[in-house]
Amino acid sequence: GSGQAVMYAGLQELGVANGEDLKETLTNCTEPLKAIEQFQTENGVLLPSLQSALPFLDLHGTPRLEFHQSVFDELREKLLERVSAIALEGKVEERYKKLEDLLEKSFSLVKMPSIQPVVMCVMKHLPKVPEKKLKLVMADKDLYKACAVEVKRQIWQDNQALFGDEVSPLLKQYILEKENILFSNDISVLHNFFSLSPKTRRQGEVVQKLTQMIGKNVKLYDMVLQFLRTLFLRTRNVHYCTLRAELLMSLHDLEISEICTVDPCHKFTWCLDACIREKFVDNKRARELQGFLDGVKKGQEQVLGDLSMILCDPFAINTLALSTIRHLQDLVGQDTLPRESPDLLLLLRMLSLGQGAWDMIDSQVFKEPKMEVELITKFLPMLMSFVVDDHTFNVDQKLPSEEKGPIPYPSTIPEAFTKFLQENRIACEIGLYYILHITKQRNKNAFLRLLPALVETFSDLAFSDIFLHLLTGNLTLLGDEFALEEFCTSLFDGFFLTACSRKENVHRHVLRLLLHLHHKVAPAKLESLQKALEPTKQSGEAVKELYNQLTEKLELRKPSPAEVTETPSMELPLPTVPTPASR
Repeated sequence: GSGQAVMYAGLQELGVANGEDLKETLTNCTEPLKAIEQFQTENGVLLPSLQSALPFLDLHGTPRLEFHQSVFDELREKLLERVSAIALEGKVEERYKKLEDLLEKSFSLVKMPSIQPVVMCVMKHLPKVPEKKLKLVMADKDLYKACAVEVKRQIWQDNQALFGDEVSPLLKQYILEKENILFSNDISVLHNFFSLSPKTRRQGEVVQKLTQMIGKNVKLYDMVLQFLRTLFLRTRNVHYCTLRAELLMSLHDLEISEICTVDPCHKFTWCLDACIREKFVDNKRARELQGFLDGVKKGQEQVLGDLSMILCDPFAINTLALSTIRHLQDLVGQDTLPRESPDLLLLLRMLSLGQGAWDMIDSQVFKEPKMEVELITKFLPMLMSFVVDDHTFNVDQKLPSEEKGPIPYPSTIPEAFTKFLQENRIACEIGLYYILHITKQRNKNAFLRLLPALVETFSDLAFSDIFLHLLTGNLTLLGDEFALEEFCTSLFDGFFLTACSRKENVHRHVLRLLLHLHHKVAPAKLESLQKALEPTKQSGEAVKELYNQLTEKLELRKPSPAEVTETPSMELPLPTVPTPASR
């Protein structure tokens, strides 16, 4: 039937007899046995030495098919080796001429499963497969599937839609993987979203697959960058910016100079990558990065769009923000103002460029965003004054208290601070990182003082997944405070619950936190939280699932009347070690 037809597809065109010919011969002959013998002689393996050996194999019950098959397999292996060898020997034009001739002769058999690997191998070694053959391959799903990636690249580079279909599921998978880490049930201050080194991240499946698909093909690389830009514009999802940098650095790791030398961001990204690895921008690298920014020439401003996307990568923002907080603390010690620190100003310049990426690519106006003077003259000095407040309070605590009694911790925040967090994107980003910093230092007083400023922030940044992921991790260090009604009311009622009903992601993060810390929370508070966090009809699957997990845990906790006495918690308290400011 048709299976047979496929097996021998294309033989007739080459003048090789097939099953149909044998059928015809037998239908029209008088002596079938003689006809079969003649057909075998005409179409068998033409080696004189074999003529006597075949009857011998017949005696041993070895079917002719099996014999022919093994000869064929052996020949095919030899042929594949030969094709690969031809691709490497002699003058370039000559070897490709040989391969093209071979392709011409063999292509009509490409549908024969037994010959297909040879045809595919020939195409794989041709830097330019003839257009007509590529079109035939493209039109046939199975052939396209069977193609080597080297051939697919030649097809893709002139078929953006087809390439897009191949890349799209990978990009979806990438975003999903990032979100899974941000919402992971493991909450820890040691292992968070930013813990993986850049080198480890680039080993991820999606980056590796894309790198493999691109090979050394600049056109395909450009297409992927175009996809990433378009998706970033459409969704504002910053993980596309991470992938943009990871892809370039993955090609850098493989030393693919064909691409790295034509991407104008290469050296900048390479330098920034080293900073991300150290989670700090040191002075030497700061100079280098500044050199790249100052070196953008007239007429080449478009590169700023690419650089801004590289700087918008959350891993870059994280590094720049951590470095900014560290610099501010150093300035307090040196009694220097922010505007007198060129290193700090450069960090702010890069933060602005990164945070302005979406607007720049959207408007296609390629110039560095203007830095608001007040950010430097008012907002940063205000943050420094908070650092000073902590020092003063700590020193006061240690002084022998006179009649005046202990000095309370400052509880109010300057109105200007709240306003900056609402109206200025860079101020908001740095403010949020300062809050993460004090939480990590277990500074409960400072945390409660600044928390009210987070309810309304620039484009709701305080309710973004990356911030909440980091905050929940750092809050595990303040675990013991959750037993206090006042702390819980400030944190839950004053912050989290203000957004839970309108923001599904916040609902998820609160549930994650409680799954982790429920045993620390005062029982009465826990009960009211359980009511407040109950999913509604509109809630997504993830929220319902988390809520069920929490309910199960709390059911297990309810003491039976016999053991009302509190069982000691199995978690060992964390030793209170001052954490280094670098994180």
